[in-house]
Amino acid sequence: MEKTFRDDFRRFFLRGLAAVLPTVLTIAVIVWVFTLIQDYCGAYINNAAANFTSIIWVKMSNITDPDKASLIRMQVYEFWNRNLFWVGFVFAIIGVYVFGRFIASIFGRVIWRLIERGLIQLPIIKQIYPSIKQVTDFLLTERKMEFSNVVAVEYPRKGIWSLGLVTNSGMRTLQETLPGDQLTVFIPSSPTPVTGYTITVCRDEVIDLPISIDEALRFTISGGVIQPPKQRVGSTRITEENEAQTLVDTKDKENA
Repeated sequence: MEKTFRDDFRRFFLRGLAAVLPTVLTIAVIVWVFTLIQDYCGAYINNAAANFTSIIWVKMSNITDPDKASLIRMQVYEFWNRNLFWVGFVFAIIGVYVFGRFIASIFGRVIWRLIERGLIQLPIIKQIYPSIKQVTDFLLTERKMEFSNVVAVEYPRKGIWSLGLVTNSGMRTLQETLPGDQLTVFIPSSPTPVTGYTITVCRDEVIDLPISIDEALRFTISGGVIQPPKQRVGSTRITEENEAQTLVDTKDKENA
């Protein structure tokens, strides 16, 4: 069956969109974040600085006429927003940094936990805030949980295999009570692998997977769509065929 121009256009357009969209969305998110900082922090800092500058300018000039003082304030605002608009953005970035240093301290963590606890109890915010926090924590927070390797484990029941990340050995009581070595495994959920389940299983009941942690996380986030290259069905056969063809081409060139 011959492919029409419509089929070709759809196929190549989707392929091009899949290649371009990640870069475009990444740039769009970065621009949106910086615009958000400027609009909701930098703009107010600029207005406050322009207001303070105009007041000082009027007092230093000994201007008593209200109309003239108002004209000078407008000129100061116009000059500030045209030439010094970046000052508010810089101070906003510094303010976010200082706030991050504050909540990293013991006192700051306690205060921020109290604030978050109060936010979660509000009627509408409690439905929105936890989900947004999960996404921002996954994207921005340093992941301190360390995984040793990736395994496949039968969970939540026999016959169903889930991807798991080994975090540690089993607890001492389980090691002493149960036969065999025990492993603590974190089962990430899709599409937000920052949430999931922590289970303890026998070492003999897991299968080690030769993939990296990043590949496992991409597999989980995509719901299994993005598979590790070496784990795709047929990838080994195709690689062997390509290597064999390369050897044949090399020998043909040598004989020629």
